[in-house]
Amino acid sequence: MSIELAGERLKKIRQEKGITLEEVHKKTKIQLNILKAIEGESLTNLNPTYLKGFLKIYCKFLGVDPKEYIPDYKEGSNKSFSSVYAQDQDKPLKSVSFMKNATFKLSSFRPNKKLKTIAIAVLIIIILSVVLFKIGKFISSRQKEVFPQQIVTQQKPQAQQPKLKSSESAPKMVVNEAKFPKVSSGGISLVISAKENCMVLVKVDGRVVLHRVLERGRSDSWKADKKIELDLGNAAGVDLIVNGTRFSKLGRKGQQLKGILITEKEGLKIPR
Repeated sequence: MSIELAGERLKKIRQEKGITLEEVHKKTKIQLNILKAIEGESLTNLNPTYLKGFLKIYCKFLGVDPKEYIPDYKEGSNKSFSSVYAQDQDKPLKSVSFMKNATFKLSSFRPNKKLKTIAIAVLIIIILSVVLFKIGKFISSRQKEVFPQQIVTQQKPQAQQPKLKSSESAPKMVVNEAKFPKVSSGGISLVISAKENCMVLVKVDGRVVLHRVLERGRSDSWKADKKIELDLGNAAGVDLIVNGTRFSKLGRKGQQLKGILITEKEGLKIPR
């Protein structure tokens, strides 16, 4: 009997017993592709020694006599199937079916499409983060270079203002009336702008119009026909604007100035 016919008979016996190929594989450890080949597929690429060994195992599993299914079967041959299989490792042990099965297993390890998408998204995020960091660093360095130039450009010198004489040797500082313009209607106009809290006493033509603390950020103004007298509790805390001309840095912080006088004829007098 040929091996092909033997395989068909063994398949019929297996099916009659209600046994699946998977069960045969689990019990005999014979590869499924070899079992399928024995039952009908081509076996030309399988070593005859191995084929007979597999048939013998299959027959014993099904409970049939191997002599009826294996050509030239000899019980207790000199070389058993296991010894031949162990000594013949350098020869092509696997059939084309083995190779197909191995190829199928390797293909099952291909990366999941979802994992690929996640990996690509993470890579894109990392690249964008690096690019944005580089751009931010570049912009920051450019701002450090440009802003100082803009500040210098914006701080243009203003029109020269009359300055108070600051010589410590002089008993008083006088700003002549010619150094600030007069109002068109005549008389004197005064605005006091507080940079810090400052006690202020203001007399307009001999009449007290203010005697209190002028709070930081507040300002007040008056007009006089002849003169304005001032007392300041913090010389560095206020700016005076006389007939539109600003006077700053009247003295030191916390310094008291009394008897400041503003007239049309003599201008601004600040005693020291």
